Amino acid sequence: MAHPTYPLRTSRLLLRPISLDDLDDVHAWQRRSDVVRWMLGAEPRTREQSRASVAAMAGEDALRAEGDCLTLAAVADAGVIGIVELVWRSAENRTAELGYVFHPDHGGRGLATEAAGTALDWGFGEFGLHRVMARCHAGNAASARLMARLGMRREARHVRSYLFRGEWADQLVFAVLADEWRSRPHPGGGTVTVG
Repeated sequence: MAHPTYPLRTSRLLLRPISLDDLDDVHAWQRRSDVVRWMLGAEPRTREQSRASVAAMAGEDALRAEGDCLTLAAVADAGVIGIVELVWRSAENRTAELGYVFHPDHGGRGLATEAAGTALDWGFGEFGLHRVMARCHAGNAASARLMARLGMRREARHVRSYLFRGEWADQLVFAVLADEWRSRPHPGGGTVTVG
């Protein structure tokens, strides 16, 4: 079993597991149509749907086996402003997939980049990943920009590769290798400290 030594801290954020006490903060973005717009099959959630989502994420506090998801709450002065996740895709190939969702009211300050960068630091450092990839709908320019800010290279555009809200959609695929990650400064300029 592998998990960060909680909490992870940056200059502006604290990253820790989601808890049931985070329901109000999580529901604040899960109920917004502009947030779920790019999520596969997602519609704005009711409070009860968010409660079920938070309960599921609360169990995602470690990578125990291939396929597991590690979900980290990004906590700022305003509370939980978003989540970052690493999904363990292959033990043999030491690969994972990065995901994130942030409340738009906290956009434009590099907080999502800082949180995602901290998750990548842990994944490449303590967990020993070789490669991390991330995907987004080709129309989701904000997500593509975040991946580029992280130093991930765009590796593919899969043309009409998946059904998205009843239409065939293009998907962008980005990735970064451990040695590439280690050779660049930490995104957001923050220094990760543990404890």
